[in-house]
Amino acid sequence: MLEAIKRIASISELKSRIVFTLLMLVVCRVGVFIPVPGINGELALAYFKQATGGGQNLFQLVDIFSGGAFAQMTVIALGVVPYISASIIMQLLMALWPDLQREIRENPDAGRRKLTKYTRFLTVILALVQATLFARFAIQMNFANPGIILPEMFRIQAFGFPWLFYVVTVTTMTTGTVFLMWIGEQITEKGIGNGMSLIITLGIISSLPSTIGSVIKQLNLDSQEPGQLTFSSLLVLFAVFVLVIIATVLIIQGTRKIPVQYARRVVGRKEVQGGGSFVPLKINYAGVIPVIFASSLLMFPATIAQFLGADGWLGRFTRSLTPGNGIYTSLYVMLILFFTYFWTATQFHPEQIASDMKRNGAFIPGIRQGKPTQEFLESTMNRITLIGAIFLAIIAILPNLVGKILRVDPAISYFFGGTALLILVGVVLDTMKQVESHLITKRYEGFMKRGKAR
Repeated sequence: MLEAIKRIASISELKSRIVFTLLMLVVCRVGVFIPVPGINGELALAYFKQATGGGQNLFQLVDIFSGGAFAQMTVIALGVVPYISASIIMQLLMALWPDLQREIRENPDAGRRKLTKYTRFLTVILALVQATLFARFAIQMNFANPGIILPEMFRIQAFGFPWLFYVVTVTTMTTGTVFLMWIGEQITEKGIGNGMSLIITLGIISSLPSTIGSVIKQLNLDSQEPGQLTFSSLLVLFAVFVLVIIATVLIIQGTRKIPVQYARRVVGRKEVQGGGSFVPLKINYAGVIPVIFASSLLMFPATIAQFLGADGWLGRFTRSLTPGNGIYTSLYVMLILFFTYFWTATQFHPEQIASDMKRNGAFIPGIRQGKPTQEFLESTMNRITLIGAIFLAIIAILPNLVGKILRVDPAISYFFGGTALLILVGVVLDTMKQVESHLITKRYEGFMKRGKAR
């Protein structure tokens, strides 16, 4: 570990990227402690804890994703959920938008810029909608517990409508989301790792101290009486925690190696006959993207429904999407399966691989070049993607099911649960891969420079 840190410190570009990423993440954490003007964050947090009542609630999951900003009603309370929702919508639209697909294939840079622009606009729209409903929900909270909103915010009204409070809240929260979106893009471009994923991971890690405090509190170590959480339950939960980490690493790192033979190969300036290699097909090509997309897609409409707090069919819909509920779990699993296949289909291009193999004189033993090779790669990827998607869904829901059976506090089961842990481990692995690729690249360039000097 120390040797790896020394190698990283020896590369100025990589070191500057890591420092830039850490500074940007610190800025994100600062936003968690800046409340929206006119809102008492401490009273809002107390009301939030009282409202959840220790049961499983969607707001708790949203609060973990936002790093505690949601419960305190701070400037970044919405987090990056609007951006992820906008990205999901744009990815789905792109599959139905042939002109944009053709533009991305012919001119990838211009096509990605256009896609990014549309995603930003849609993010602002979704943030405005969610911030407006958040302001409405805050007024309802203030009626139940006066003092959450300062009285000064209600002095300026028009036709009994507190437009000043709405303008301040909506503008502040939307700006916070846009600011997080900008930070995430800057990290992706100038830092190390995926910016949006790192912001979500930071929010998950920030809940670790409170989770440990909840564990100690529920063990009831200061009393002779047994606590709400027993040592046996804690050991089972810890075993599941370790199992999820191991399974996540295996499912993300696992590959199916397709053997490849070469009729001719160019080595240096010489052309040699024969040779073998393989094409690695990842069992889980999408990584933790399906888990992030599925969680965000379920959180966005369900959070809006809980903000509205309506009775009737909307209230039943909200209650059915409570984490731990059978309908929520079923939808969650189906969305993970869907997004695993969807993301793999948009990112994996067997026709390109088959074309490159044919051009380089490579072939899969027993499979003809061209279209048969493409069909073989497609069918093989579909089979291993199904296995990867099923295992990913099992890992995502298993700890929460175990926590529900053991009657563990949702705040604990959420952190040690599959969703948060999958994202955490997956993002760490992806970031480590990028650091390793930088190390390999710089070491290779340094070797070439020494060769030229000789």
